[in-house]
Amino acid sequence: MRRSFGGTYWLLILPALVLMVAFYILPVLSVLVISVTEPEPGFGNYALLATSGPLHRVLATTARICVITTIVTLLLGYVVAYGLAHARPTMRGLIFFGVVLPLWVSVLVRAFSWVTILRREGLLNNALLEVGIIEEPLRLLFNEFAICIGMIHYMLPYAILPLYANMRGIDRRLISAARGLGASRPTAFRRVFLPLSLPGVISAGMLVFIFSLGFFVTPAILGGGRTRMIAEYMSWLILDRLYWGPGTMIATMLVLTVFALLWLLGRFVDLRRLFGTAT
Repeated sequence: MRRSFGGTYWLLILPALVLMVAFYILPVLSVLVISVTEPEPGFGNYALLATSGPLHRVLATTARICVITTIVTLLLGYVVAYGLAHARPTMRGLIFFGVVLPLWVSVLVRAFSWVTILRREGLLNNALLEVGIIEEPLRLLFNEFAICIGMIHYMLPYAILPLYANMRGIDRRLISAARGLGASRPTAFRRVFLPLSLPGVISAGMLVFIFSLGFFVTPAILGGGRTRMIAEYMSWLILDRLYWGPGTMIATMLVLTVFALLWLLGRFVDLRRLFGTAT
């Protein structure tokens, strides 16, 4: 009976496994093969990681934007998640609706909405001019600032939800015990609640950083081609310059970086619980 169930189990997952191999594993392997065979066999493309100045600038820009996005998203997400964890049920539902609502809106719509807000004749510049804070429009679009704004807006739900899940699991009696022993509210938060919420902070930070590495649409629109991140640079190499070798090398390194970060994340938190597969 046990052996029969095992055979049925493999039959159930076989279609998904075939699709995974055909549409994910094989394409990734083909990218790896191209990276070491074009334009000639060898590891010349990977040597560009140490010798290419433009690639270094793009990598530095990508790392800087991803770090800024992760830090700001975590700070904002922590505040919202803390409010969610301590809100009454009715208010919690309203806040949840506000958190999830952006996920229903296309990334293109959100990016072009920020173009409308940040352009020289946009809502933000017009408001600042009307109030008298500035005398001429600020250059808020087609730079790293605009890209960070768009990415933070997109990534906030992905930080809030893991943080909230972690905070909901913290025993409130520990906070009450600290308060009963004479700790002030800020001290109880700093010495008890904050350390217990650090696994959520780490997991949310890793997820935001990993997702930010592969951003393409938002940087392409809000950067206007003047500020390029690694995904846009990779697309430019392959589609515009037809440099398949360097482009697939960057894609391979990006995939390996994501796997390395996921492995590092797994050292701090249970990935099965984080992605909802733990039993």
